[in-house]
Amino acid sequence: MSAAALKHALKESVSGLPPAFWWLWMNTLVNRLGNFVATFMAIYLTLDRGYSASYAGLVVALDGLGSVVSSLGAGVMADRLGRRPTLLIAQLSTALSTALLGFVEGPVAIAAVAFLVGMSSNASRPAVQAMIADIVRPEDRVRAFSLNYWAINLGFAISAVAAGLVAEHSYLAGFLGEAALTLACAVLVYVKLPESRPKHGDDGEAGADKRTEPAVRLGTVLRDGRYMGVVGLSFLIALLFMQGTVSLPVTMGLSGWSPSDYGVVIAANGVLIVLLQIPVTRFIEHRDPRRLLVTSALLGGYGFGLTAFAGSIGVYALTVCVWTLAEIVNAPTQMGLVTRLSPVHGRGRYQGVYSLSWSLAALVAPLMAGYVIDHFGTAWLWGSCAALGTVAALGYWLLMRGLPPERGQAPEQSSEPAEPVVAMAAGKTKKAADPVRTTV
Repeated sequence: MSAAALKHALKESVSGLPPAFWWLWMNTLVNRLGNFVATFMAIYLTLDRGYSASYAGLVVALDGLGSVVSSLGAGVMADRLGRRPTLLIAQLSTALSTALLGFVEGPVAIAAVAFLVGMSSNASRPAVQAMIADIVRPEDRVRAFSLNYWAINLGFAISAVAAGLVAEHSYLAGFLGEAALTLACAVLVYVKLPESRPKHGDDGEAGADKRTEPAVRLGTVLRDGRYMGVVGLSFLIALLFMQGTVSLPVTMGLSGWSPSDYGVVIAANGVLIVLLQIPVTRFIEHRDPRRLLVTSALLGGYGFGLTAFAGSIGVYALTVCVWTLAEIVNAPTQMGLVTRLSPVHGRGRYQGVYSLSWSLAALVAPLMAGYVIDHFGTAWLWGSCAALGTVAALGYWLLMRGLPPERGQAPEQSSEPAEPVVAMAAGKTKKAADPVRTTV
């Protein structure tokens, strides 16, 4: 491909998205650049503080438990208080708790603050995802979620290297550095990001009586059968992708490979996401999401399943490439489906429940993998992954039959946020009386 063609492809990939999205994208990137705690928590507790591996595992689990708790609470906050206040509260509390973690002494205090860090750091996810859905046109959402996912992985790839260098000199500097970057994100939100939460009546029914609009509560989400089916399938997919950092290093270690060998193999995941996320998204953007999700589930399941036959670094890297491709396809497509099934004035709660599936998977995956490996062996674990991918693929195929149409329609000008539309009884569409407001 020529330089001109590459330039044109890049321009098409990033054009047409509102300015608020790019500030949100920058917020995501900067936030991920300071990902020190998640990367080095266990090493910090065992090597620097001298605690046992079991205590380090407990603290990491408490961090994950905090994210489970905040998934639902932050979703409710995003709907009630707004996306912008929720982001501000989440990032300010993350900055404070992260800085505090570098100073606290004693096992109980460290565990308690780690729980607060997990709770506050995950609280921004439902608000970010809901805000993307608010401000981006329906036809551009898959691309927007893909770009945001790309920023997450790009920031993590850079931070992993930088944080390693910082940790060699001072773990405290790492905690304070992450706190400073998170605080910078909070300032960015306050200065540049407008509120995007739609008001009741903005979901497409022009002149709708607000008193007759059904309220969206957590119970509403939990009773939404199709949506909860998507959440359940998301949990299965998350269990699969967690194995790349949970079970793959254990399997390679049991086979005699060194930690540096694992580092080389897993690096393929980050490199491929950074290189392929945008071009692959351009290829899949307007294709059938049902087929994409089925294909990604099968690629993920059998990509991990192939690990049972790996006997060299090259084959291990090949398996990583297979399930990374599944990850690249699944992430933006599934986020687009989640938004598609979420009512406009309940996006925060719906996104919170969706985030819960990943938080729960982060807790369950290590326990499940450890039990299977200890009692049955690694071959059974990787075979189970293939079966899990097959079940998820079948679930997507059945669940997405008769999928309802997109809840919104693109406005004429791409630089403005999406104006919702609703299908009327006669089969026509009518623009809502009040578009989604994006001014403070």
